[in-house]
Amino acid sequence: MRAIWKGAVSFGLVSIGVKLYSATEEKDIRFHQVHREDGGRIRYKRTCSVCGEEVTYDDIAKGYDIGGGEMVILTDEDFADLPLTSSRAIDVLEFVPAEQVDPILYNKAYFLEPEGAATKPYVLLRDALTDSERVAIVKVALRQREQLATLRVREGVLLLNTMLWPDEIRTPDFGFLDEDLKVRPPELAMASSLIDSMTGEFEPDVFTDDYRAALQEVIDAKVEGREVVQPEEVEEAPAAAVDLMAALKASVERAKAARGEQPARGGGGGEPTPISSARSAQKAAEKKAAKAPAKKTAAKKTAEKKAAEPAKKTAAKKTPAKKAEPAKKTAARKTAPRKSA
Repeated sequence: MRAIWKGAVSFGLVSIGVKLYSATEEKDIRFHQVHREDGGRIRYKRTCSVCGEEVTYDDIAKGYDIGGGEMVILTDEDFADLPLTSSRAIDVLEFVPAEQVDPILYNKAYFLEPEGAATKPYVLLRDALTDSERVAIVKVALRQREQLATLRVREGVLLLNTMLWPDEIRTPDFGFLDEDLKVRPPELAMASSLIDSMTGEFEPDVFTDDYRAALQEVIDAKVEGREVVQPEEVEEAPAAAVDLMAALKASVERAKAARGEQPARGGGGGEPTPISSARSAQKAAEKKAAKAPAKKTAAKKTAEKKAAEPAKKTAAKKTPAKKAEPAKKTAARKTAPRKSA
């Protein structure tokens, strides 16, 4: 790494000589604009909009637009007398708990390396920050601009985080903030359950820039003269509008499945929660309602069957009586000839 700044950390009456290094680097793949026909680089000329002449860097000044087409021109001499433009000090103002600094204020990060004989006071400040569990609020002039920053410890090295000024943070102004939206307790409980099911330890190394990797593969294939065959992605149909509770429930189950956990079943070993108890009661009610018509139908059939049995018995009794009539007629015929004799 190459040092981009040299100065000193002013810690009370102690001065610690340091070098400043960029702690981060962007991995974006950068392109040049070229002529499609022959690959020639596209160049831009700095021309004046008034006279049309090409202007060199030595003839360029800074202008501030005051509106109405008027411009105030500032030269290097105008900036020379401004305070702290050439200061090489990192002034420690105070020490505060790290959680009191809103992360939205953080801008860029720089490593600090001790210079020369400043190693011992450097280590002293580092260990004191670690023991106190605080960060130092400092002011530093970088690139001709005074900046607010923090000093904290990362992997045994002092890390300078420049910060935005409070008036550089925008205030959110959205219509929904004025709406009286009510969240039901079951919905909040289910959302909390979803958060619990997706909770884990943050390991930044497991996350990758898939787009950059795919783009690099395309570039490598172009260089090697081969064709890149990308698998066709099946575009998922937009999901229909669903109930919020149903969506939360499905999300919890999917998160548990992703972790390899079995979805909760009835009679499981886990303790019932208000959500699971309510769900079990609802399922029981639906099951009972589904069985009720079946019981009524069965009872109706049984009643009809019982009602039909006496009718059958009565019919059976009447049938033998009717069959006995021919026997009576035969007996009467046999008796009649005896009387005539």
